Parts: sequence; C-alpha cells; structure tokens
Amino acid sequence: MTFLQRHAYSIGGAIAAAAWPFFFRRRRISVDNVLKCGITSDPREARRIARVAWRHFAGHIAEALFVPRVVTRENWREHLDFSGAPEEAVKLLLDTPEKPVLLVSGHHGVWEAATNILSFSRPMIAIARKFNSAWAQKFVEKHHFRGPVTLVDKNHGFTPAVLRQWKEERAALTVLMDQHAWKGERIDFLGRPAMTVTSAARIAVRSGCPVVIGSFVRIAPYRYRLVGGTPLEFSRGDDVRRVTQIFNDRLGEAIRQYPEQYLWSHRRWRED
Repeated sequence: MTFLQRHAYSIGGAIAAAAWPFFFRRRRISVDNVLKCGITSDPREARRIARVAWRHFAGHIAEALFVPRVVTRENWREHLDFSGAPEEAVKLLLDTPEKPVLLVSGHHGVWEAATNILSFSRPMIAIARKFNSAWAQKFVEKHHFRGPVTLVDKNHGFTPAVLRQWKEERAALTVLMDQHAWKGERIDFLGRPAMTVTSAARIAVRSGCPVVIGSFVRIAPYRYRLVGGTPLEFSRGDDVRRVTQIFNDRLGEAIRQYPEQYLWSHRRWRED
C-alpha cells in the first residue's frame, strides 16, 4: 500500500478532529443522542464517544475511497473478520450465491467499504441517497465499486423492477434502517421512539428471503468484522411492525457494542 492508502483513515479523522470545534450544532446533537440512548450517563464520556464517532465517520469515508485499490478479487476474504459471527450468517453471505439476501444495517461501522467488498461475493443492490451531481454519481458507480453494485435512489423506493432484479440476480439488497423518515411508524430504536420506514420488513415478510441484521465494524486498516446475529426468516403471517422492531433491536445491539463507530451526529430522533 502507498502511504496515502495506509493512513487514509487517520488523515480523514485528523481533518474531522480539526473541524469538530466549529460544528457546534452537530456536537450538541451527538452528545445529546449518546446520553438519551443510555450509552453512558457521564457527560464527559458522552463527549468522548461523540468526538471519536465524528472522526470515525470521516476516517471511514476516506479509507473507503481506497478500498477498490487495496481490496481485490484475489484477497477480499482476507479483509473480512468473521470471528464471533454466527456460522449461518457467514455461509449465507459468502457461500450461498443461489439465495437472494436482505441486509439490514445502519450508519454504523463501515457501511460504504462493506458494500464494496461484499460485491466480490455476490451482486449488491444498495438503497442510498444519490449525489445531486450527475457527474459525481456516474464517477462513483464507474470507479468506486469493483464488483457488481447497483445503487438505487432511496427516493424511488423498492420498485417492482428493483425487486425483480434482486431475485433474478440473487443479490444482497442492502437497506440502512436508521435514516430519518417522514413517513413510517414510530418504533423504538436504541430505547427511543423514532419514525422508521417499514419497507424492509414488508419485503422480508412477503418474500420469505433470509435477513442478516448487523454491521461491519473497522478493527484495523482495511479489515472489518461482522457484528450481528443469526439470519432470520419471516412469513406472510408475520406482523410488519413487530418485524421492524426486531430489525431495530438487532441493529441497536450492534451499535451498543461499538458506539464509537455510529453516526451520532445525524438527527435520527427529530420528533423528540
């Protein structure tokens, strides 16, 4: 690796640390979220977690830019750590290409880098906010991802065409559950009611496809660990709200294990 590749995470974190004192509103939101979610009751510790999480976000994005150059089709498995992960989840993600999979995660760990690396295992469909610039969007789609990754604008939702592609390609459909929603249901997330989209739960109930809930967290440069439980499967008789709560609870468990890698600065609980 080059110097810039090896130290991308540290450089990104250092820039974020230098900017942290000037983001008064984001600092307040971050610390308030950490305290209200019960991650800690100590304001000093809450400030530390918020500050480290802010640096991690910038560091992760900086490192993710170099993942396509560092991680290759020949070595990608070496960059994933499944120690402690359920065997069923590992087998489903890496060695069961005949099944479409629903991946439920959040702004936790290394969601950007994980999508890139997992695309060597199977096609990926990521529901995400697209760039306002068409040029930037095309650049990312063409140069950032090495494996087969389809980016779907979250504003368009899960169209029949997207779901058809998911099943035909037997892809992994990735959904970030913790994005703020103006529509949905108020469901507990990290112990606090938050407007939550139920689309992922509806897909899981209607399709019966296996669901993996959790995150990949960073443990070393370009090395990421899966944190999550065993895969789940649902049927048409299951209640969508209950399934959504299960998704939120599982994701919350992963965040509580590694709170320094969660994006506390976003306004997840706007109704508080």
